[in-house]
Amino acid sequence: MNLENIQKEVVALSLECGAFMQKEAESFDYSKVELKGKNDLVSYVDKELEIMIANRLKKVLPEAGFITEEGTQQIDNNPLKWVIDPLDGTTNFIHGLPVYCTSIALIDANELLVGVVYEPSRNECFHARKGGGAFCNDKRIHVSKLNKISDSLLATGFPFYDFEKIGNYVKILNELMQNAHGLRRLGSAAVDLAYVAIGRYEAYFEYNLNAWDLAAGALIVQEAGGTVTDFSGGDNFVFGRELVAANSIHTEMIEVIKKYW
Repeated sequence: MNLENIQKEVVALSLECGAFMQKEAESFDYSKVELKGKNDLVSYVDKELEIMIANRLKKVLPEAGFITEEGTQQIDNNPLKWVIDPLDGTTNFIHGLPVYCTSIALIDANELLVGVVYEPSRNECFHARKGGGAFCNDKRIHVSKLNKISDSLLATGFPFYDFEKIGNYVKILNELMQNAHGLRRLGSAAVDLAYVAIGRYEAYFEYNLNAWDLAAGALIVQEAGGTVTDFSGGDNFVFGRELVAANSIHTEMIEVIKKYW
C-alpha cells in the first residue's frame, strides 16, 4: 500500500468535490434540506458527494471499508477503512456561510494513515500521510510557536443536539474566554483542525464529535507537529467523541479542561 500515491489520489478527488460544492452553492435551494435529527441538517449535496467519493475510493483501495456520515456505504469488518465527511459544515453551507469542506481519511483500526481536508471557499487543501509531514496545497505547514494560552487564539464547537454536559462545558469556555486572545466557533471541526495545523489557532477542542468530523484533520495536526488527544490526555479521540488538538499549549489546555470535565 503506497500511502504517497493514495494521498495524491485523495487530494485530486477532494478538489473535484470542492468544485461540485461551489457550483451547487450558487443555486442552492433551502427547500431541499432534510432533517436527520434535532438541528442535524443534510442536503442532496452531502449525499451525492458521499456516493461520488466512495465510488472513486473503491477503485483506489478496493479492500478498504467505509465509515461515512450519511450512511450511503455499507461498513464491513475490515479494520482498514475510509472515513468520510463529504460536506463538513453543512449548516454553514445551507445558510451561505463560506466555511465548509470535504474531509477524507484512511485509517487502520485507530491508526491514522492519510488525511485530506479541502476548503473550497479559500481553495486550501490541507493534506498529510503518516510520517510524511503536513501541507496546505504544496506548502509544508507547522503548528504555531506560541506557547501560552494567554497569547493564543482558540477554537471550539457548540453542542447542537446533546446538551447533557453543557454546564461543565460552559465553565471551560468561561475560563478560556477570560484568559486567551479569543475563542472562535466556525462550525466545521475539520476546518478548525486544519487551522490548528497551519498555525491560525493554537488549539481546538470539542465534544460530541464523530470519527468523520476529525480523522483527517487530526492526522494533519499531528504531522504538522501538534498533539491530539481526548479530554483526559489519552489517545481515544478517533471514536471517543471528544478531542483536544493543540501546539505546545496542549498540556495547559488539558489542565483547564480537567478542572470541569
